[in-house]
Amino acid sequence: MPADSTSSSSSQRPAPSRLVMTSLAVALAAATLAACGQGDKPAAGGGAPAGGMPLPEVGVVTVTPGDVGLQTELPGRLEASRVAQVRARAAGILQQRLFTEGSDVKAGQPLFRIDPAPYEAALQSARASLAKAEASLTQATALADRYKPLVAENAISQQEYANALAAQKVAEADVAAGKAAVQTATINLGHANVSAPISGRIGRSLVTEGALVGQGEATALAVIQQVDPLYVNFTQSAAEAMRLRRAMEAGQLKSAGEGAAQVRVVLDDGSEHAKPGKLLFTDLTVDTTTGQVTLRAEVPNPGGRLLPGLYVRVRLEQAKVANAITLPQQAVARSAQGDSVKVVGSEGKIETRPVKVGGQQGGRWVILEGLQAGEQVMVDGFQKVQMLPPGTPVKAVPWQPGAPAAAKAPAQPAAK
Repeated sequence: MPADSTSSSSSQRPAPSRLVMTSLAVALAAATLAACGQGDKPAAGGGAPAGGMPLPEVGVVTVTPGDVGLQTELPGRLEASRVAQVRARAAGILQQRLFTEGSDVKAGQPLFRIDPAPYEAALQSARASLAKAEASLTQATALADRYKPLVAENAISQQEYANALAAQKVAEADVAAGKAAVQTATINLGHANVSAPISGRIGRSLVTEGALVGQGEATALAVIQQVDPLYVNFTQSAAEAMRLRRAMEAGQLKSAGEGAAQVRVVLDDGSEHAKPGKLLFTDLTVDTTTGQVTLRAEVPNPGGRLLPGLYVRVRLEQAKVANAITLPQQAVARSAQGDSVKVVGSEGKIETRPVKVGGQQGGRWVILEGLQAGEQVMVDGFQKVQMLPPGTPVKAVPWQPGAPAAAKAPAQPAAK
């Protein structure tokens, strides 16, 4: 049955149009896979990340050299500029307190009153003795004047005239002693009224009314302290002071000058006192037990906000450095191996640069060496850089304090 076999084989063979469609489908699939493979490869030249994603942004500051003061923060203690102890200079019973404890008093203001009766009596006795001496002087003077012409006429002897002159001199001495006694009694009576020796703030009364004071010694009654201005005494390492002096002698630093250097007082909560002080002097002697040098500054204290005896921190500008750079503290990496910063180059690549830190000013590090004017130092975006492969370029944007870099790390391309 040849005819039937021919027809059967023809029905099992595929049609030409079906073969052509199958070939086209295979070719399209291969082309698609090839295109996806090429899309996953990085672009030539190392430009933007794959898939045209934007470069990661990092915050930078531009290096601008200038004259910068070197600030040192040292421990100190406040002290009243003037302190006076009010003491009883007259013995007696304290009758009255004439001030309010904790108030401001003026120099010469009455503070206490001691029983004045014994001193008033002593003054009256001294005045009576003076009057008696003056009367004796008058009598002796009259006698000497009467004897003077008589001795010239030999009516009396020379011895009688000499005795009259001596009596006159004794009377004059008694008058002088009487005047001194009156003055002493007046002073003692004045001591019964105790007044303020200086102007300032007076503390609590150390005695009460009815107490016997000044018996044998000058009894302490109160203490007055002048709290505006205040002194702040602080110490600095002698080695640090010598290092600064050598640097200034070598011309590396300029002295801020005693009396002109500003001093800032930092309180326990980290806030600064509103009024800056001025450096008065630096002691010439080094403490043998601690190796420290004592310095003193004067700080205005209107309103008495600061109190004597308070421990504070003192920020002092002792020297200035020319062509120095200040950077935010987070821009500088400090370690035992040294200090370094990250600089963004012109091609956007990051390099680590060692620097020399000279101190701090206003919460910023002072950089003495390692950077040039116009360079861009990285301040924000360090976590993004750690996630990127080495040598990946970044985009530098100006850094604003308190604001992180706007751009986030680039997202990974979706899997095909």
